[in-house]
Amino acid sequence: MKGRIITIGDEILIGQVVDTNSAWLGAEFSQLGIDNAGIWTIRDTRAAIHEALNQVESDVDLVVMTGGLGPTKDDLTKKALAEWFESDWKTDEGVMNRVKEHFVERGVPVPEASLEQAQVPSVCTVLANTRGSAPGMWFEKNGTIFISMPGVPYEMKGIFTDVAKSLIRDRLKDQNIAHRTIMTQGVGESTLMQMLIEWEHEVAEAGLKLAYLPSAGSVRLRVSGMENGNQELHSKISSMVDRALPILGDFVYGFDEEQLEQVIGRLLKEQGLTLSTAESCTGGYISHMITSISGSSEYFKGSVTAYANETKVNILGVDSSALDEHGAVSKQVAIQMAEGVRQALNTDFAVSTTGVAGPSGGSADKPVGTVWIGIAGSNGSYAQKFRMGKLRESNIRKSAMQALQILRKEIISTSKLSAQDSLYLK
Repeated sequence: MKGRIITIGDEILIGQVVDTNSAWLGAEFSQLGIDNAGIWTIRDTRAAIHEALNQVESDVDLVVMTGGLGPTKDDLTKKALAEWFESDWKTDEGVMNRVKEHFVERGVPVPEASLEQAQVPSVCTVLANTRGSAPGMWFEKNGTIFISMPGVPYEMKGIFTDVAKSLIRDRLKDQNIAHRTIMTQGVGESTLMQMLIEWEHEVAEAGLKLAYLPSAGSVRLRVSGMENGNQELHSKISSMVDRALPILGDFVYGFDEEQLEQVIGRLLKEQGLTLSTAESCTGGYISHMITSISGSSEYFKGSVTAYANETKVNILGVDSSALDEHGAVSKQVAIQMAEGVRQALNTDFAVSTTGVAGPSGGSADKPVGTVWIGIAGSNGSYAQKFRMGKLRESNIRKSAMQALQILRKEIISTSKLSAQDSLYLK
């Protein structure tokens, strides 16, 4: 199946809003085995929408559109779609009830404009939106599927994940498509390519494809294949992935888009252990990652964002002489930060970060991107130094990922699990 993503909205074209929807949908296309022909961003006008639909109608099998759906008068997508599909209108009672419930639950009168959300083109199939008022819509014309969803990211993701994805899979049922992704951290793309030269040849010889997908702090290795009627495809891919694990060693932390913070949570819960963090250069980003996982209160006790030196001294108990002699960005301070928060919050493990996130603040001996990551646990305390780069946002993300990776290894080393066994712990 060949697809295309269309994002509708003037706010994206002028740079007021970043289009994260297309990136997310692109990843979903990849998992489903859909060949993404491209991503377009267009204005929210009748002419622009019609022009885009005319161009893609005969070129792809699936068109997914986001944006332009809502109660405001400048959201013209639904009207433009009704015109293009030459459709009249119908009232969808399911949408009407959800709109009313949405406002009643909040104790707010239902705006008349929001009730208009229940008016949809009669030729569409409504895709329920459980996170908002504007429904998604499924159209078909001349063998091509058209899906229109709101531009609000969490609403769009909900509609696609809860409803649209299974409908698309039904259309793909005659194709046997499989993916397996190896999640790695602490090693760059070029180094991975050198490590996996022979294995990559084996992947190709098996009729499979390998993709390197780097991001700040990690690299994903996706092995995929597509064969009609071959029920052995999944086992072939799994076998190939298993052969890569001894080569990659501790760089692997999980599979199939699993997040490192999820892995940490699973390991801590399995072992009945607790965690705290002391963050300087990451500014609370590690604790944000940890607490983004539901149920993290079982193992995460809290964090101290000790950005200022006086906070490091007064709250974490860092020795002021260590700051004077070695500076805040140092091994000694990183260790004392981790030990201080572990003691203060009475946890089994603690991680700390202190560094120069940039773009200013660097020096000759501590340039921008210099980060010390400390860890404290039952096996003692230590710190490691890293050079992350020159971009602040990337440095924060990379530092947090590296801290969690060090923590993962430390948890494994104190447990009875082998590193590889930990990957399959559920």
